[in-house]
Amino acid sequence: MHYMLLFNETPEELGKRSDPAQAEAYWGGWNAYMGALAQSGAMVSGNGLQPPEVTTTLRVENGTRHVVDGPFADTKEMLGGYVILDAPDLDAALEWAARAPCVTAGSVEIRPVLPPPAA
Repeated sequence: MHYMLLFNETPEELGKRSDPAQAEAYWGGWNAYMGALAQSGAMVSGNGLQPPEVTTTLRVENGTRHVVDGPFADTKEMLGGYVILDAPDLDAALEWAARAPCVTAGSVEIRPVLPPPAA
């Protein structure tokens, strides 16, 4: 079964990406985690995401497009990346989620992927 792990990071954690004093440790942790996932054969796909400041949100209301910068939600955590994981069950997905570098400062959401509709 496929699960999506959504990595939610605090602004402080996301800030480590570009802080010269913390970037090496930050990226080292994520590279080790993603490498372990890839070598296990469980990783289907995944990516890190640019910060919310470069996000664009689109809504269509009554046929009119509304495009705004952001989200700029007042939240303590932001989506920093995701992985699609092939795991036998939720317990296995939880084990991988518990190893994510952001789990102690942020959180990891585990969501089963909806299977394609039957043809």
